[in-house]
Amino acid sequence: MVAAIRYGIVGTGMMGVEHLRNIALVPGAQIVAIADPVPQSLDWARDALGSAAANVTAYDSVEAFARDARVDAVVVASPNHTHRTVLEPLFDMDAAILCEKPLATTLADARWIVERAAGHARPFWTGMEYRFMPPAAAFIDAIHGGRVGRLQMLSIREHRFPFLPKVGDWNRFAANTGGTMVEKCCHFFDLMRLIVRAEPVRVYCSGAMDVNHLDERYDGRTPDIIDNSFTTIDFANGVRAMLDLSMFADGAEHQEEMSATGDTARLDVLIPPGELVYSPRVGFGGDKRVERTRIAIDPTAHAAGSHEGATYYQHLAFADAVRGEGPVQVSAEDGLRAVAMGVAAEISAREHRVVEMREVEEIVQCRDLGLLGRLP
Repeated sequence: MVAAIRYGIVGTGMMGVEHLRNIALVPGAQIVAIADPVPQSLDWARDALGSAAANVTAYDSVEAFARDARVDAVVVASPNHTHRTVLEPLFDMDAAILCEKPLATTLADARWIVERAAGHARPFWTGMEYRFMPPAAAFIDAIHGGRVGRLQMLSIREHRFPFLPKVGDWNRFAANTGGTMVEKCCHFFDLMRLIVRAEPVRVYCSGAMDVNHLDERYDGRTPDIIDNSFTTIDFANGVRAMLDLSMFADGAEHQEEMSATGDTARLDVLIPPGELVYSPRVGFGGDKRVERTRIAIDPTAHAAGSHEGATYYQHLAFADAVRGEGPVQVSAEDGLRAVAMGVAAEISAREHRVVEMREVEEIVQCRDLGLLGRLP
């Protein structure tokens, strides 16, 4: 029998509700508390909990939650720009913490979280679901297992729908999200670091808001978030990576595609349908020897969220860490590094130049916070 874990959720909007549905599938997990200042969001959580809601205490502030809730683990799914404020009282609790991506919207806040997490007695985990999509995980394992030989090139494409409406329309403005290259693309920058197993050296991003949100106004303000971009990154070990993002490609057959090319082969993954495509080198004119493999996803996990089952598999791993039976697989430092790459891409796109990572490294190491004035 597995040890029980009492969970609390802070932030019960769209992603918070996805966490609720997936935690309910984890053996030994029990939701005992939820917190959100917006009554409608609490109602969404109650609807997701169904009959179990009767045994869950609801709080309208994180301060009340931190003071009174008796939990073993907390999931933070509040808006990006609130993460530091929300985490301040939570770090005083004797509870493990999973904080949704991006870790923060500024490097100063992300560094503060890293420092507090280092002194926190319980596990701290940055929520990077994309690592845990079964097809993506199989892709990563194959690369690390030498399937493509020596990796030289990594390409990631996400062609998808625009950002969905959120409570208070907070995700329409870079000041709240960190900018699209932080908000959305921290997932992909995290994957790049994980796959390449090196740190980035320089970033060039060409991007803008060209199609989405142009006719939207919020209290007279026009959204300012990038909706398409190309980003290239040079890593310290010589690997080159590229991200191709479009937020107005709803009709694309595959939302995500990743390609890893080494000196002996190329490996692609298509999400969905979860297909791995292996293509070894055959020489000019040689017969192609392509191998295709379909990676299965538990249908219950798939139905519990919008991330190809990843939220469920992440929670299985997080629960192991909470119980002391497994490692923290995505640290606060990992979260900070993904934010740093996103910040570099935002600066690059808005200033139309290559950004050397040593520029933002000054902020990562808290040596020159004056550079924060350059952020959008």
